[in-house]
Amino acid sequence: MSARRKFLYAFVSSLAVLAALPAAHGAPVSVRKPKGKVAASHAPKPRVHAVVAASESLAVTANRNTSHGMEQTITRKALETFVPGTSVLQVLSATTPGVSFASDDPFGLDTWANTFYIRGYTQSQLGITLDGIPLGDGQFINASGLDINQAVIQDNIGHVNMSQGGGALDVMSITNLGGALQYYTLDPRDRMGGDVSQTFGSNGTYRTFARFESGVLNRTGTKFSAAYARTDAGKWKGAGDQFEQQANFKVVQPLGTRGKVSGYFNYSEFDQYNYSDLSLEIIHKLGQRVDYYYPDYATAYKAALGQFPAGYDRLSDPEDASYYDGAQLQRNYLTGITTQYDLTDRLHFTNVLYDHQSGGDYEWTNPYVTSPSGAPMIQQVGHTAVTRLGATAALQYEIGNHTLHSGVWYEHVGYSWAQRYYSQPVLGQGAPRSGTGPYDDPFATAYAMQFNTNTFQYYLEDSYRILQNLRAHAGFKSMLTTTAGGASYNNPTYTGQDTLPNGSLTTAGAFLPHVSLNWTFLGRNELFFDFAKNLRAYTYNTWQSGNAWGVNEMPTNLKPETSYNYEVGYRYNAKRLTVLVNLYHIDYRNRLATITVGSLVNAHNTYINVGNMDMWGADAGVTVRPLPGLEVFNSFSYNKSTYGRDVTSDGVTYPVAGKLEAGYPQWMYKANASYAFGDARLNFNVNYMSKRYISYVNDAAVSGYWLATLSANYRFRHIPHLETLEFNLGVYNLFNQQYVGGIGGYSMSGDTQQLFAGAPRQIFGSLHARF
Repeated sequence: MSARRKFLYAFVSSLAVLAALPAAHGAPVSVRKPKGKVAASHAPKPRVHAVVAASESLAVTANRNTSHGMEQTITRKALETFVPGTSVLQVLSATTPGVSFASDDPFGLDTWANTFYIRGYTQSQLGITLDGIPLGDGQFINASGLDINQAVIQDNIGHVNMSQGGGALDVMSITNLGGALQYYTLDPRDRMGGDVSQTFGSNGTYRTFARFESGVLNRTGTKFSAAYARTDAGKWKGAGDQFEQQANFKVVQPLGTRGKVSGYFNYSEFDQYNYSDLSLEIIHKLGQRVDYYYPDYATAYKAALGQFPAGYDRLSDPEDASYYDGAQLQRNYLTGITTQYDLTDRLHFTNVLYDHQSGGDYEWTNPYVTSPSGAPMIQQVGHTAVTRLGATAALQYEIGNHTLHSGVWYEHVGYSWAQRYYSQPVLGQGAPRSGTGPYDDPFATAYAMQFNTNTFQYYLEDSYRILQNLRAHAGFKSMLTTTAGGASYNNPTYTGQDTLPNGSLTTAGAFLPHVSLNWTFLGRNELFFDFAKNLRAYTYNTWQSGNAWGVNEMPTNLKPETSYNYEVGYRYNAKRLTVLVNLYHIDYRNRLATITVGSLVNAHNTYINVGNMDMWGADAGVTVRPLPGLEVFNSFSYNKSTYGRDVTSDGVTYPVAGKLEAGYPQWMYKANASYAFGDARLNFNVNYMSKRYISYVNDAAVSGYWLATLSANYRFRHIPHLETLEFNLGVYNLFNQQYVGGIGGYSMSGDTQQLFAGAPRQIFGSLHARF
């Protein structure tokens, strides 16, 4: 089915289902907001809120949720202090302790280069949902999920709840080892209107966002919003565009005064020329601005013949630094329907149905294979397709001092990957292929894989108010996940193997407990404890080129990753001062180390069990509000994560035991100063990240760095026909720091060519009008 047909099919289907809802509940109802218990019951869970009695200029608040650990809430106002369209992952990193994010572009939208951690866990090891829809593994070329930047327009995110401890039982995920991110989109407004914003900036950046609000349409309370965003930006080095466009639609239908149904359809298209992978050697000898040769086909052609540009001969492997281009094209469709209904005053029901379709083309110019035309290189493209269908259902029942929660989740995932080769022309005899496609005439398929995954998950928990100031939570979840599949096609000429494996993997965890306590004393003081056992299902890897993952061998050689998360903390909150201290320990068992070997276009990942990993860490944050409108936030984070045993790979034993975790900094410092005066607001943010190791034996590392951003906003009022008009000026990398941002992979020892240079100073200005 074509992309256009998929778009129309999903869009019309969602509208057809939603259009029938008012008829099914057609009794006229008041459109006023329900009061009292009915309105409150629509929240995901009852919480003990620690209210921050101050301005929301920083707008990162913390509240104790006995089923989520200490939960941070990032509001819409915090997101708006950054340049419109900035990745929410970048905002989380800038404003919350223990979170690390790095990329190669100022918006943080390049999934190829992004690196995101919470307390040593990567994005693929967290539990992530959007309006209750599980997002699964949001990594690059993900086989079972969707990155948040591709799932929704940033301007439509209302708030984010982040748990840094053991996650939460009701966050449906098979990858969650620790930590949870729950994203919630804005509901349509009751009054007709809209938003329009325009951003201009460095490298020819041009971003447009528009949202229309229908307002309440009828006596039953129906309302909807439709939004569109388009970003077109040049790369800060090299050539090529990074183009993205997204469309979001959301409709809300009240069900009398007892509930509502929300339907949403999200579409995204990402067409990006990537930045080239670097190594420490390349950076030291050629600098950070080395990139793909595109659009200089002649230089790339000669390099494939062994004739390299000046300076490349100083590299140990100049051919692996000489690629014509690399790019990605993605299409994503996410449709969901959420029903929230109060069956009684004490019994509340929530149900989510969702469908996710994705397709992508990921290409590199490969100088190691000759085209049928005689050209010394080919265009190598990985074609992917993802289909996810799932449903969740949950009940909440309140009796006495107890609030009981129970829920189930089922998901089916179909995933395919095919590696195909396309011919490049002989120099001077035709237009070369580039990242724009089309890809409809391959001369060979190297291999193809296909997998199907079925997941079932159940949870049960009780939040118990022992005393007015003492609460406890206890519960567990059960998980069963089976993946079956493997190679569906193999060409030994290109893979070098007679056969590629097929098989199945099953991950089962019958009892994964979560327990926590929360004690509030002396009015403004709070102590809490949290424990959770988590299990991560086996996942298949799509990075193979020839050496597809040996699924038949995995059950005997490896075990599923398991974590035991312990957290204790203290919090003090007053009008002028907020203090938060967390201490945590994680017993991480059967840690799977991913070792990347081979060239960029022929990378092989090997999974090795490095035994247990010990994580010890602390996060501390202080927010002071000395004057009206002024808020200053400082935080420190420390983490010591060490591997448990030495590793033998290809007959070589590496002294990994006791070495620090690759990719995650041991120290982080963050500061944010925000001052609001009338309709003007100024925000300064600075982050320090210590060095990060890029090898498991810790003999290679990228240096630590400081990264600062500055933004200024002014809101104009009393403009005819406009509710507000706001101007925003933002400066990314204020002090023009040179640094390595994202890290795409790690070696057992020594250098690796999967580093991405961070963007230099970038300046953006935007106008936002609301009517």
